[in-house]
Amino acid sequence: MPAHGNSNPGHPHGHGHNHSHDHDHADDIEPALQTLIWKQIDFENIRTLNESESDQGAKIVEKTWLQRLDAEPNLESDADEQLLIFIPFTGVVKLHSVLIRSSEDPSAPKTLKLFSNRDDLDFSTASDLQPTQTLELSQTSEIQDIPVKRTLFGNTYNLNLFIEDNFGDEVTRIYWIGIKGEFSLLNREAIEILYEKAANPKDHTLIQGVGDLASQGTKHGM
Repeated sequence: MPAHGNSNPGHPHGHGHNHSHDHDHADDIEPALQTLIWKQIDFENIRTLNESESDQGAKIVEKTWLQRLDAEPNLESDADEQLLIFIPFTGVVKLHSVLIRSSEDPSAPKTLKLFSNRDDLDFSTASDLQPTQTLELSQTSEIQDIPVKRTLFGNTYNLNLFIEDNFGDEVTRIYWIGIKGEFSLLNREAIEILYEKAANPKDHTLIQGVGDLASQGTKHGM
């Protein structure tokens, strides 16, 4: 594996979101955008490995639909063409598709591997593990809306995007990333308890105070 620089393992960043949008006007432009996940992304905990400048990955995800064609900010890889972007959600998402805008030049990402519900990936594990799904991207500056197999992403509370290669450049460049899906406020712990109670209703009692994801930095070995 090539050596990746600038890992930025975790960088809380106060962007000062001044996005006054009760519904972002996106629904007024295109009815299909009602499935666009944006407010439900945990922007403060997005992290990107091998980005050339800190927080570039978070900033391109933080762009709204109306900003999707803006040239700045953009995400550029550092030591080589690979990128690994971790996107957590504030609840559970039934993922429908991943949207991405790059360019027509060789810096456009080519192979995108998706991993759901893993917060422990690095380039070594992302290369070795079987992804939840692999997507092939096009060399275009148009918005690519790539559907996923919904049955594989029915209860997604975080998503890793592993850009494995591009179309021949030394670095990869991306201008915007979006997520489409259905959002639920049910958190991971609540879902696990529901599954357990359904399997063994006599063995489980109601547990109070579940759902404090912020106070439990558990690793997922899923």
